Amino acid sequence: MVNWLRSIFADRPAWMNVLMVFSGYMAFVYVPWDFFVKPVAVDEEVWFGVMFHGWAAKLAEPLHWAVYAAGAYGFRSMKSWMWPWAAVYVGQVAIGMLVWNALYGVGAFGGMVAFLAFGALALALWRAKPLFDGTRIPLAERYGGWALITGASAGLGVEFARALARGGVPCALSARREDRLRALASQLTSTYQVETRVIPADLADPAEVDRLADAVGDLDIGILVNNAGFGHAGRFEKLDLDRLRAMIEVNCAAPVALTSRLLPKLRERGRGAIVITGSVAGRIPMPLHGVYSATKAFDLLFGEALAVELAEQGIDVLVLEPGPTETEFQVVAGEVAHGGESPEDVVATAFEALGRQPSVISGWKNWLRAVAATRLFPRPLVARVARDVVAENTPEAMR
Repeated sequence: MVNWLRSIFADRPAWMNVLMVFSGYMAFVYVPWDFFVKPVAVDEEVWFGVMFHGWAAKLAEPLHWAVYAAGAYGFRSMKSWMWPWAAVYVGQVAIGMLVWNALYGVGAFGGMVAFLAFGALALALWRAKPLFDGTRIPLAERYGGWALITGASAGLGVEFARALARGGVPCALSARREDRLRALASQLTSTYQVETRVIPADLADPAEVDRLADAVGDLDIGILVNNAGFGHAGRFEKLDLDRLRAMIEVNCAAPVALTSRLLPKLRERGRGAIVITGSVAGRIPMPLHGVYSATKAFDLLFGEALAVELAEQGIDVLVLEPGPTETEFQVVAGEVAHGGESPEDVVATAFEALGRQPSVISGWKNWLRAVAATRLFPRPLVARVARDVVAENTPEAMR
């Protein structure tokens, strides 16, 4: 618990940690109590120094909740959009204190003290711009060595490789399609002047997983991206058993085996990163995609547990949970084509979160679907809604 709290409060000064805790308290304790429990007749809210009562106050509370929730999240992740808006919001609170004093006669001394206190806080937030600029130590400097990316022949794997090479990280690329890997390796070398190594492997075969681990045994692997994976959509009894077995091997067994083989060297070097590509499907029971969602639930729990185990050994672990993405996944899974996030945005989300949290859902809409839905509604209801959504993207013959 102590180490977890240290990691929570490590990225910002003490006074900003106080603001983060206060924002969290207001968003998840006080404002919900104020909105759902406090009687309308005695409800009061203050905006810009003006007091609202009764229903006017009650209707204004969701906006207050949104402000505090954004503050808690923004401080927790040190989001760049927090500047200048945090300073502006606190600045209007300072001015509101003077207005409140003038309208309601609280007392000139008290009003001035409150104005100066909040004004000083607004100034501190304004001067804290460097803390919110998003600048982080480059991956090559933070972790060093090579990156091994599985599933590197298409989609997120290609974008992981490009992002890492762009940051000066040499890349070992693995997937089944050697021709695509070699084309990507040539592009990375010519564009970013980094070393590359191509290792074709079918991770559905445990022997191939071991062969891949052996093939990078002479490299100083600092970053392992367990990205290979695929889905298989349709009613369970209509799905091919051999393909389901292969999916479990690729999505679950291969990340476990590769991580096990490479982890001793990562621990010896005292720093490194492990990324596992999961899915928002791992947080929701998904009829017509049941085995796939189960494999991604496995990835999520495995990765989050590993993140705690390795937290004190200099090894960052992240489970990336994208929703629908513009990759080959839909075709390979046998889905009806539909839209999604770009691979570039998903990978950017991963590298922003790496070292800061054990898992990240890419896209706020996906977060609402996956996390908010399962926290606010019974799981059986969520599963039935998910079934209707998945059915729209599943060919009729497979439903």
